[in-house]
Amino acid sequence: MRVALGLLLVVLALYGAVVAAFWWFQRGLLYPGQGGPVPATGARLPPDLRTITVPTPDGERLRALWLPPARGAGMVVTFHGNASLPEWHAERFAAGPWRARGWGVMAPAYRGYPGSTGSPSEAGLIADGLAALAEARRLAPGAPVLLHGHSLGAAVAVAVAARAGAASVLGLYLEAPFDSMTAMARHHFRLLPAGLLSNTWHSDRIIGSVPVPVLIVHGDADPVIPAKYGARLARAAKAEFVEVPGDHVSILGGRDSDAEARFRPGPGLLTK
Repeated sequence: MRVALGLLLVVLALYGAVVAAFWWFQRGLLYPGQGGPVPATGARLPPDLRTITVPTPDGERLRALWLPPARGAGMVVTFHGNASLPEWHAERFAAGPWRARGWGVMAPAYRGYPGSTGSPSEAGLIADGLAALAEARRLAPGAPVLLHGHSLGAAVAVAVAARAGAASVLGLYLEAPFDSMTAMARHHFRLLPAGLLSNTWHSDRIIGSVPVPVLIVHGDADPVIPAKYGARLARAAKAEFVEVPGDHVSILGGRDSDAEARFRPGPGLLTK
């Protein structure tokens, strides 16, 4: 009996240590891309895509990539994933069908990520997204905006859309999103209490209030965010959900031609 009780106490102590470690290091798990040097992109990025600094109301300074839209064209404000950088999306939206139609690009690096000051948090990243949107509107007054996000960036895009309102927002283009970080914690850490999360990112609770069209694209073999979580968000938004072959990263850009045509400013603009 004593041996069994002793083993139980050891197991409980180990579990408590794991829970404590999860609580203590959760910011690092949620935002693994923070820190480090600004990437050397060389000649890979289009020459007219330039680096700017976006100030936030709480005093942070964000590194961002900016390409102004052509006259009468729209602008993509894009938010990267938690282990990513803005370069990938900036390069993508400054080329292909987007460039052919004159779209502009605003792609910020979150606070605490390479080239930006501060430390990441849910409230902080939402403030960053709103600041990037405001700066894009200042630099290109009147240009209609499409908010895009991949993975965690999709949650940022949803939160920005919910807080900024529908003025000049064409819609939401989300790739591999989740309904909440709480659900993702339960999926990846089944034995740990999800209530420990300080950053819950409940997109499912706010996306229904976003009065713009929403297009969600998700890979059918995504090991990071399984497609069912994107489908849940689509149901909460009453949005179109497109499941395509691919994983968390390989799907990026696969539906850009369709998305560009759907959200292109002008006659026939989608309504929710």
